[in-house]
Amino acid sequence: MTTPSDEIRELTTRLLAAGHDDGNAAARVTDELRVALSRFAGRDGFAALLRRAVMLARAENPALTGVKFDPSGELEELENADAKSGAAILTHLLWLLVTFIGHSLTLQIVREIWPDAMASQGGE
Repeated sequence: MTTPSDEIRELTTRLLAAGHDDGNAAARVTDELRVALSRFAGRDGFAALLRRAVMLARAENPALTGVKFDPSGELEELENADAKSGAAILTHLLWLLVTFIGHSLTLQIVREIWPDAMASQGGE
């Protein structure tokens, strides 16, 4: 699997900045994605994507080595992850979505959740 594109990294930055200026930005954005994606993939499907995103993010951010999952497969205490760790997880989660469902559908889902963040880039 290739590494996330610069466009996906930029999208992560925009989502984290879109009204989420405290230390819990990655947790909030990930939770909002969980709600939206669970409609399509179910809770277990989202948990599987999140587990894989963490595994991929660990390669570039060793601080994620101690991340644990609760019995449902969701991250425990993502709120306590540093900003770089949270951004790495979110970047890989978005990249996995692009890989599995395509660029257009991923952006459509993101646009539905964060229209203001997408509007700042011309709606993509």
